[in-house]
Amino acid sequence: MLSLYHLDFFTGWLDIAEDSFLTMAMNSIIDLSSSQLRQAASLKDQIASFQKQLSQVLGSALTGAPAGAAPKRKMSAAGRAKIAAAARARWAKVKGAKAPATAEHKPKGKMNASAKAKLSAKMKAVWAARKATQKK
Repeated sequence: MLSLYHLDFFTGWLDIAEDSFLTMAMNSIIDLSSSQLRQAASLKDQIASFQKQLSQVLGSALTGAPAGAAPKRKMSAAGRAKIAAAARARWAKVKGAKAPATAEHKPKGKMNASAKAKLSAKMKAVWAARKATQKK
């Protein structure tokens, strides 16, 4: 239960005048007798139980998804495959129906042994020069 100290704190903190709604509400709660407070608490419990009963009777209409929201639909793997095949066909049509380039691959260029030896010697010289400058 709130004391007058709490009421003064809230009204001062919120800078609310004496005739404001909050002050009147706080004063009316303080002025209630214990039997009236018990009656208010029991009414609140009854309202909660009635709301629970109503939600049980009406099902998920009150507690579930918002009204108008469609349930989530699931698509089968076959349906997804059909859609993917149709999309591939559309793109093939747009690109000019090019044949897939799986059969003809250009082989990678390979370095012969003399080229490897030249490159190795050049890099060794570069690394030796770099190492010599770092030691100084």
